[in-house]
Amino acid sequence: MERLRVAVIVGSTRQGRVGDSIARWFTDLACGRGDLEVTTLDLADFHFPERYPACPTESTREFGGLVSAADAFVVVTPEYNRSFPASLKQAIDLAFEEWRAKPVGFVSYGYGSRGIYAVEQLRSVFTELHAVSVRDGVGLDLADGPPGERAEADLGRLLDQLTWWGLASRDARNRRPYVC
Repeated sequence: MERLRVAVIVGSTRQGRVGDSIARWFTDLACGRGDLEVTTLDLADFHFPERYPACPTESTREFGGLVSAADAFVVVTPEYNRSFPASLKQAIDLAFEEWRAKPVGFVSYGYGSRGIYAVEQLRSVFTELHAVSVRDGVGLDLADGPPGERAEADLGRLLDQLTWWGLASRDARNRRPYVC
């Protein structure tokens, strides 16, 4: 069976961020599974236009193509002021049909709330794009230090659900186009 293509999206572009190290932790564990092909889309590596362009730019076409090629997504997001970063919203909005009928999981982080407010808002955004958010995610409280056993168990549940939904939706899309 063809492995599930999972794109891990690093949502923060701030200098001094920890999102890239959290994404590495996640991908190191996810790559240990034989049923996943994991790639990282770090938004800091893309040069998106300041304003939404009338025509796609090289960078927006590249990002859209990578989103289109994925079967499922894991968004690594901080919580900034009880929401998610503008850089992540911009990237989500630059692709549209590419998100449809695909599952999205979340690895969030922050202080105290573990990024839950950001995830709840992202669920609404992805629902509008006809993507399916999986129930379980990973929430990290940065005050607790490095991720431990609980986070690894949460990660396992997230990947199990993402894999189920990813394979089911890929099979369905191969049988017939998604209708919205």
